[in-house]
Amino acid sequence: QVQLVESGGGLVQAGGSLRLSCAASGSIFSIDAMGWYRQAPGKQRELVATKHNSGITNYADSVKGRFTISRDNAKNTVYLQMNSLKPEDTAVYFCNAVGLYLPPSWGQGTQVTVSS
Repeated sequence: QVQLVESGGGLVQAGGSLRLSCAASGSIFSIDAMGWYRQAPGKQRELVATKHNSGITNYADSVKGRFTISRDNAKNTVYLQMNSLKPEDTAVYFCNAVGLYLPPSWGQGTQVTVSS
């Protein structure tokens, strides 16, 4: 089992920046990849960015060039630096961890609101 705790959400004006953090605890040795997903009201949860232990990253087309995912393995923490935020980035952002022998784990979510 892995526990994930997100922080860093909030309200920001369009064009602004936020950094989300997600701290992992528990069976962290089982984690192969961590990432961020988001869910806007009335929409399905969608992938934002993922980072594998190998270093390979994957981004949604809508955030490429604006968002950066990073991991601090010493702190068992994954970050999402969000720049040039747009109103359409408004959503609840969820941290995710997966592994070959680990069921997908989710954080509780953190709200990001971008005002126009």
